[in-house]
Order: sequence, then structure tokens, then C-alpha cells
Amino acid sequence: MTRGASCDWALVLGLIGALMWTSTNGAESGPDDFAAARRRMVEYQLRAPGRNITNAGVLSAMAMVPRQEFVPAAQRSAAYADMPLPIGHGQTISQPYIVAFMSEQLNPQATDRVLEIGTGSGYQAAVLSLLVSNVYSIEIVEPLARQAEATLLRLGYRNVKVKVGDGYQGWPEFAPFEAIIVTCAPEHVPQPLIDQLKEGGKMIIPVGPFSDQELYLLEKREGKVRQRGVLPVRFVPMTGDKDRAPSNP
Repeated sequence: MTRGASCDWALVLGLIGALMWTSTNGAESGPDDFAAARRRMVEYQLRAPGRNITNAGVLSAMAMVPRQEFVPAAQRSAAYADMPLPIGHGQTISQPYIVAFMSEQLNPQATDRVLEIGTGSGYQAAVLSLLVSNVYSIEIVEPLARQAEATLLRLGYRNVKVKVGDGYQGWPEFAPFEAIIVTCAPEHVPQPLIDQLKEGGKMIIPVGPFSDQELYLLEKREGKVRQRGVLPVRFVPMTGDKDRAPSNP
């Protein structure tokens, strides 16, 4: 996961899986090969029974974004495998299903302004950029932020703005946001993010320690936040100013 299912355990599984994917699918390196891999990803990972991603916009975006451009060269042959992959600095790019699932949960609209906490490789931001008006993405690891920004610009995703910073604090300059997506796990939902969520907006965020995390969907209605757990997950911890007073959940 982008800033998700990381730690040594996931990295090892990702590397093993990458080797298995390469051995069974060949070293896919041409545009046609990657396009075919994206089609298989959509059909067998996202639409598959038990996964059931149905949002047409999300499926279309996942079929269009060249995931291989967001992973290190050594991982490109496994870019469309059903697993997270290491991207350096102890971080990973999310499993495609998790990217699609989190995007779908937000029910993105063409006029939305979305805040992303944890840019990582930039892949999640690229997917969202095809679905919404603007994406504002914050990454605390400066080399990752700079690399993601360069990749997004090179590929033409002009409606994504990236900055180096503490995601806990959000991005008040561009608030409020119709949607907020968090790809690293705090111990509680940061109050600044709740404050920057627009009335009627949605936030998807993993919460809890690595061994016991839940992905929560929050909605702000009449100034109050309602939340429900939607999926057990494992994301890397949120770093930065994470020790302020907690909010629910």
C-alpha cells in the first residue's frame, strides 16, 4: 500500500510475490504488455468476486494510469501484481485493490477537491486526478515527495499539487475539501483533518497500531462526524505531529 502494508513483513512478501509474478507472466516491458496487464488487473483483481469494485469511474481510472511508472525499475515487471511493492525509504505502493477500494469509498465527483495524506509514489493521486477537479497531496518524506511530483508532471497529471509537510496538519490553505484520503495510520483521527473536511464530505483513513488497524469511512453531517469501519488493513504509521489530543474513532 502507498504508505500502507509496509514493514519488513510486507516488503518480503512483496519481493517474493514480484518474483513469482515475473516467472509466470514474463518480463513485461512494452506498452502493449503493460496495457494488457492493466486490463487483467481490472478484470481479475478489482471486478473479481469478493472484491467487487463497481464504480465505473474508478475502474476506468485504474485501467488508464500506468502503474509501472510509479514503481522502481526493478519492480516494473510486477507493477500490476496483486500486492504492495517497495518504493524506497521503507515505504510501499499500495496493492491495486486497496487503491481502488479507497477511491470508490469516497464516491469521487468531478468537481471535488481532494486532500491526500501520504503521497508515496504518487499513484493514488494520479488515479484520483482522473476523477476529481484537484488533488492536494502531502508527503513527509522529502525525496518521495519530489520524485512523485516529478513523475506526476512528466505524465501530465497537472491537477495534482504536492508539498513536503506534516500530513497531520492537513493543508488549510486549500480547505475545505470534499474528500480526504489518508494512506498512513495515525493512532486517532487528526482533528485538523476533520476541521478541513467540508460539510457533507467524506474521509477514508486507517486508524490504530500496525497489528490492529481498521480502515474507517467518515462523513461530516451537520457539523458532526459519523464513522464506520469498512476493512481491516495494515498501513505504516503516520509520522509527524501525531500525539495531539485524540478524536473519535
